[in-house]
Amino acid sequence: MNIAFVASEMVPFSKTGGLADVAGALPAALATRGHDVIAISPRYGPVPGATPVGPPLFFGLFGVEHRVDLYSVERHGVRWILVDNPAFHRPGIYGDASGAYDDNLFRYALLSRAALEAGAGLLGDPVVFHANDWHTGLLPVYLQALYRSQGRLPGARVVLGLHNLGHQGTAPAGRFAGLGLPDDAWPVLDMHGALNPLKAGLVAADALVAVSPSYSRQIQIDQGFGLEGVLRARTDWLVGVLNGIDDAWDPATDPHLAANFTIDDLSGKAVCKAALQRELGLPQRADVPLVSLISRLDYQKGIDLVQAVVPWLLQHDVQLVMLGSGAPRYEAFFREAEARWPSKARGWVGFNDPLAHRIEAAADVFVMPSRFEPCGLNQMYSMRYGTVPVVHATGGLADTVTTVDPRHDRGTGWAFSPLSAEALQAALTHALGTYTEFPAAFRQIQRRGMSIDWSWARSAAAYEAIYARVLQR
Repeated sequence: MNIAFVASEMVPFSKTGGLADVAGALPAALATRGHDVIAISPRYGPVPGATPVGPPLFFGLFGVEHRVDLYSVERHGVRWILVDNPAFHRPGIYGDASGAYDDNLFRYALLSRAALEAGAGLLGDPVVFHANDWHTGLLPVYLQALYRSQGRLPGARVVLGLHNLGHQGTAPAGRFAGLGLPDDAWPVLDMHGALNPLKAGLVAADALVAVSPSYSRQIQIDQGFGLEGVLRARTDWLVGVLNGIDDAWDPATDPHLAANFTIDDLSGKAVCKAALQRELGLPQRADVPLVSLISRLDYQKGIDLVQAVVPWLLQHDVQLVMLGSGAPRYEAFFREAEARWPSKARGWVGFNDPLAHRIEAAADVFVMPSRFEPCGLNQMYSMRYGTVPVVHATGGLADTVTTVDPRHDRGTGWAFSPLSAEALQAALTHALGTYTEFPAAFRQIQRRGMSIDWSWARSAAAYEAIYARVLQR
């Protein structure tokens, strides 16, 4: 198949969150399966080795003709196409310290237009465009209104990936006139009198893919941020596919670790634990349970629940290591915890990828109490590294973490519900009690998590089936 993967951020060229990880890994996994794949994203800054592709493109948007240049980088069997325009050359991807950029609707309309041209020119027809989130929600609208209506790309289909419906790109209705769409396209974009690119994508795409089965169900009930009815109307073409995790997260080969280890030989994990304790100035003890948290620090991630249970947690013989950045109040909590419990707690404010790898390898228990979580990656990283997750039973967390059942030797962690500090505390009590009192059982929990296939090959096969289905429409 010809596949054009389109996203607003893409590792290694740009990143703010999990979408970039998916966009950096899934195209390569699809190419490995024999498909002709291009991956399209903005060129936010210089990219070493990028070479120009074809003549410049010109698009009329918001009363001005805009020039777009395409650049290409080839790696992992994929042509990575970078869309270049001065509107993308800014300090932040979506905004700065003052907030989101006012012209984001224009910037990502430009990406959608350029992606359609790149797909048509580099792959031909038929082609499956895999768009993602609101930033490319206009892509299927442009395809229908400006291409199919003129006999171009008649065999093209669009699959829209749903990573987080909390962001919809809503803009005033008056901006519709600048998009270069015919008037009869307005009902597709209209959401209660405002212009909603995500809603447009939900209506116009051929199929919708949420990033976990549970999330695909929950967004039709109470996690659709006002789009539940639109999603229920598309239920026959809405499925959930769990994300995979990149091979960079493999304790057997991870270059960031003090020692590598495997499911058959966990001795290196103890070396990693001692090394992290030494690095962070914590007492070097093999027997003390090390609890970890790595997260973006905002309300969605349930950091307030962690904040509520930390005084109880650190009354016990436990060490706590936290890494993340975000809301100032949660960053302050990190610093206060370290100051109050200097021999037990460390709170690293900021983003540090090598340290994240070392924490995953060293920790015994990982905490992830998200209010909602479309898929989540850190719980899968944790299981691959033999770190037992304690998560809120929602979205992808519920789909990936099976609560321990000691009577039947089942389970890879603890998925708690309801969302409360009391339920989190109870789950941590089970996890820490198992670690301390039943070490052999804890080892079995670790190995069950490590044995699961979280590879992108599994996810790519599921997406391949979806693409084949839409091409038959």
